[in-house]
Amino acid sequence: MHGSTRKWLTIKIASGILIPLMFWFIINFVSIFDSNHSQLIEFFLQTNKKVLFSLFLIAAFTFFLLTISEIFEDYIIEEKLKGVANKLTFFFGIAIPLFTIICLIRI
Repeated sequence: MHGSTRKWLTIKIASGILIPLMFWFIINFVSIFDSNHSQLIEFFLQTNKKVLFSLFLIAAFTFFLLTISEIFEDYIIEEKLKGVANKLTFFFGIAIPLFTIICLIRI
């Protein structure tokens, strides 16, 4: 399979996974929006909510990484700058969800 086809297919799969997780996130975000810190911690003590939020983060950042790299491909002409932008985006796209998931596990 060609790299572009694989990237396109991964974007479509990530967006398909992201749709139900986005509904779950919005519904739960509304319920915890005005909560205090202890209620928020209580919310994330439930294992199923940790798992769903982790899956949401992974799907969202996968979708973000692939779509932003396509934008870089289309709009950044200089190859060196494009490479740096892609590598920084990839680093932060892995580091931020990983750090968040580790923090959730430690709760």
